[in-house]
Amino acid sequence: MTITTRRSRWHTPEFRAAARQLGRRRFLTLTAAAAALAFAVDLPATGTAAAATLDAARIDSDPFTLGVASGDPLPTSVVLWTRLAPAPYQADGGLPAQPVDVDWEMSQDETFVLTAAKGTAVAHPEFNHAVHVEVDGLDPDRVYYYRFRTGTWLSETGRTRTAPSTATAASSLSIAAVSCQQYQDGYFTAHKHLAQDDVDLVFHLGDYMYEYPVDAAGGARGYTDRVLPDLYNHETVTLEDYRLRYALYRSDADLRAAHAAHPFVVTWDDHETDNNYAGAIAEDGTPQAEFLLRRAAAYRAYWENQPLRAPQLPVGPDARLYRRLQWGGLAQFDVLDTRQYRSDQAYGDGKHVPGPESEDPTRTMTGTAQEQWLISGWQASTAVWNVVPQQVCFSQRKLDLNAVAKVSMDAWDGYPASRRRILDGAKAAGVANLMVLSGDVHVAYAFDIKDDFDDPSSRTLGTEIVATSIASGQDGTEKPSNWSTYMTANPHLKFYDGRRGYVKVTLDRTQARADFKTVPYVTATGAPISTAASFVTEAGSPGLKPA
Repeated sequence: MTITTRRSRWHTPEFRAAARQLGRRRFLTLTAAAAALAFAVDLPATGTAAAATLDAARIDSDPFTLGVASGDPLPTSVVLWTRLAPAPYQADGGLPAQPVDVDWEMSQDETFVLTAAKGTAVAHPEFNHAVHVEVDGLDPDRVYYYRFRTGTWLSETGRTRTAPSTATAASSLSIAAVSCQQYQDGYFTAHKHLAQDDVDLVFHLGDYMYEYPVDAAGGARGYTDRVLPDLYNHETVTLEDYRLRYALYRSDADLRAAHAAHPFVVTWDDHETDNNYAGAIAEDGTPQAEFLLRRAAAYRAYWENQPLRAPQLPVGPDARLYRRLQWGGLAQFDVLDTRQYRSDQAYGDGKHVPGPESEDPTRTMTGTAQEQWLISGWQASTAVWNVVPQQVCFSQRKLDLNAVAKVSMDAWDGYPASRRRILDGAKAAGVANLMVLSGDVHVAYAFDIKDDFDDPSSRTLGTEIVATSIASGQDGTEKPSNWSTYMTANPHLKFYDGRRGYVKVTLDRTQARADFKTVPYVTATGAPISTAASFVTEAGSPGLKPA
């Protein structure tokens, strides 16, 4: 799609009219945020303005087409999610603009004999009939099963779990890291295998969906048994666009299976909104006020379609997505947002040699508040492992063998002063076992995080594990054409694989083990999964070694 076509859709009269009222400074005030909500993302009505509740008996086809999910487990609480959509490829999901009562229940067994909690939630039309239930009063460190019911319809059963109490040591934990699942690039086969894997928690590191057009055949999926509606064959811009795109992704059976099998902790990258955006700056130079309206719509649809708690509900174009979870005394997870607060990319958003623009010490990847939150959290941490799930490549990644190599201006290499402050903060806090989980690049990497990346003999401060994509990039290959270049230019890079899949990380009190899982293809169904490589890093002695 050309930029002209894209912008002709973007500059609708409604967006132009709203944007004229909203300068950047004014947009970020409470009044302006409320104006954005009124324009694009209405809150549920109350009192006499509220619509009558729909009689669920009138729903004549399965409303649970988008599955179930859970997330953000705490020792006594977890979030349950579903969204009612008997017609998922329609803007209204096939339901009238009325609230719907949805019963939910949790049990200690799959047969739902040992009920642990139950209640009724309201699926509001203003939230596209999404349901978020924050269940409290659960037992720590326990597996639970859950399901939803409305009218005569019963959802599939999901499996979730709570975290161990922060007062307990916790002996081990298995997590999976996934990212980048562009629907039109292939099937989500890796999610099918992940659903069958034995993990406690899944971290989705961004690019859950892509804003690009999806044609009638599903792109590289090459459908012959279905025709996708033409409404998907344009870039997402409006709230309706984003909601429909999540419905398309959530209709994938393998993604639904992974969500039903494991609790997820999610964070976004760029494609949930717009490729390579930076804060309030769009990829293509769209005026900031207009782009912030788009960001408000994208953030709202993201919250509606993920198992997130109420504090993550956006207010206009802003959302507090960074947050902290703990797994007993074993692990602290500091989940970052490296899109919403970052400085604009230096020298554009592509490959460039470092220079005064990228090395400006005022530049930030996280914003000041999030950076301080991260470092102060490390200072208070007593966990064995301090894990940072985030989006883009953190370690230095030289892209050629020149004396001064090009690096990615969209990754932390484009924000070296910001990375330096983070590493200095980790050192000052005495973080002994630092692990960064990243996505974005559609390949798997394993890095030693060096105090000085230009000096291979400098101190190793931690480990970065980069999860390859679920589908983005199509089939991939074990050794891409730049494999030798990257391995030579970056001696702290210990592993590089260009196939699709995910990474499983097992933590205990003595070591962390990373198993890189790959599938040979995604442009057809049925691919097997195998372990491409395994590495360990010992607690108290950072540095990757083959397992």
